[in-house]
Amino acid sequence: MVLAAKIFEVKTPTSLEEIADKLRDFRRVENEKVDDHEFELITGVDDLDTKRNILTCIFYRDKIIFINQRGKVVPTLKTASARIYFHDVGGRIFLTVLQKKHFANAVASILSHHLFLTYRGVVEAQIPADNLRAFHERNPEATKVIYFDNLDFPGVDKVALYGDSLKTTGKYEEYLMHGKIWYLVFTVQGSSAVLGLTRNCVVTSFSRISEDKFMDYVVEHVFPLIK
Repeated sequence: MVLAAKIFEVKTPTSLEEIADKLRDFRRVENEKVDDHEFELITGVDDLDTKRNILTCIFYRDKIIFINQRGKVVPTLKTASARIYFHDVGGRIFLTVLQKKHFANAVASILSHHLFLTYRGVVEAQIPADNLRAFHERNPEATKVIYFDNLDFPGVDKVALYGDSLKTTGKYEEYLMHGKIWYLVFTVQGSSAVLGLTRNCVVTSFSRISEDKFMDYVVEHVFPLIK
């Protein structure tokens, strides 16, 4: 099963203690009616836990989906959830949402407004292209795929190098002259785990890996890359 996460940074000055206080009773209820069906949609957090430099909890959000029941399309309630982490790293607070990017973006937006009354309080973390390049070049044999963007080739948005093409340094240098590294797929050194990493801090594990080990890798190797 693919494990995905997206990393954000808290830009409004705060602390983990303040965040915990504001999340402890966070529960938002919205009522919505679809045809003859009435729904109570709840957004909130559960299992809040704080340790030294780490705050974690489960964020959940109800939504209405439509399913086919014996030829009739019926609205029903579905709850989507994600484990989230706040890490205090030398005074910088990172929010990591263990979910695909669209849900992660929604979580970050909701939490930013709840915690700081602005959608600018939590922003998308970014890895500079030079940092992603240095990350690849420290252990190029581990890289399986490289995507480049910001290309000045007419009509070309992205190009990829993979397989034997990665060994052709001429092509790699050519693409660096015309664009920037956007996405890497690589094998984690000392293991068989395969991860993907983008400049906007989407991290994906394509191998079976525990959530704890996944987060350990993110904290140790991805956080230092963020500008």
